[in-house]
Amino acid sequence: SLALIGRNGSGKSTMLKVISGVMYPSGGSVAVNGEIAPMIELGAGFDMDLTARENIFLNGAVLGHDRDYMMEHFDRIIEFSELKDFVDVPVKNFSSGMIARLGFSIATEVQADILVCDEVLAVGDFMFQQKCHRRMEEMLSNGTTLLFVSHDINQVQQLCQRSIWLDHGVLRGDGPSREVCADYVRAMEAGET
Repeated sequence: SLALIGRNGSGKSTMLKVISGVMYPSGGSVAVNGEIAPMIELGAGFDMDLTARENIFLNGAVLGHDRDYMMEHFDRIIEFSELKDFVDVPVKNFSSGMIARLGFSIATEVQADILVCDEVLAVGDFMFQQKCHRRMEEMLSNGTTLLFVSHDINQVQQLCQRSIWLDHGVLRGDGPSREVCADYVRAMEAGET
């Protein structure tokens, strides 16, 4: 489990988008070994005019899964998202928290080799955040690699063994999360970033 930390504008989200194949690097190359489940902008791949049910199958197709595979996982996605009463409602009528619930549920139901998360646990109510945290810990214990971006240093330290601190695209720290996060917080408090 690896976190990217740093102030807004430091390049964290851009790095995740390049790794996930959403953006292409302006130089160099990226090699990814395994299947990625990107949770960069939850709901970004949804068609807002379609229902939650329809978006589950659409999102599954985008992730490379056929209809039968998504049918097999459908009930667990709805159960985890706690959106049973809204499954046939167009997503445009959902709150941002409901969209996040659906996006997180789809991305984490499908066991990927690499889970890429950008501030996804910042959305939704406290109980759902805790549920997501448990799901991510379960995925990590089953061998999924986590690439995580968050401004919540406590979450970073709980979920990630290693952290990379970026400052305007420049590497400022790389090592155990507790150490890198402590250095980052000290620099922030001292106005050094």
